[in-house]
Amino acid sequence: MSNPNPELTGMNNPTKPKVMYRHEMPSPIGPLLLVGTDRSLTNIYFQSGPHPAGPPTDYVDSQGPFARVIRQLDEYFAGRRREFDLPLAPSGTAFQHKVWNALRGIAYGRTTSYGRLARDLGDSNGARAVGLANGSNPLPVVIPCHRVIGADGSLTGFGGGLDI
Repeated sequence: MSNPNPELTGMNNPTKPKVMYRHEMPSPIGPLLLVGTDRSLTNIYFQSGPHPAGPPTDYVDSQGPFARVIRQLDEYFAGRRREFDLPLAPSGTAFQHKVWNALRGIAYGRTTSYGRLARDLGDSNGARAVGLANGSNPLPVVIPCHRVIGADGSLTGFGGGLDI
């Protein structure tokens, strides 16, 4: 049985160039642009909301490498999945990876605050740094940055827009 929350890995292997793929999928929160290799998911970009963005257009447009991702996202949005079991390889600093791994430990239906997450990571004064790392999450939904809220319980921001 595979670990549903394996540690995130980087993509920095200069000895083997990787073909990068992209595919836009519909979702209840608007179109999502999936990006990755044939082995791992590296980014999810919201295509609606305040900051639509995407990878270079020279990436290969193909649904094939994302069949498992699409299935699991569809199951999640339909309420039939609570955890993702996908190979992930987001690019980021060691601290960002530490925060993103902690985000993956927030259970479905639960929330935490930036301050609580910082304390859990060993830095009671690190709420702002945790917030920046959370806001830099390249894999929204799959890495549940949406489960982190302000200390007063308010929504403080979301890359796809608060309405999402």
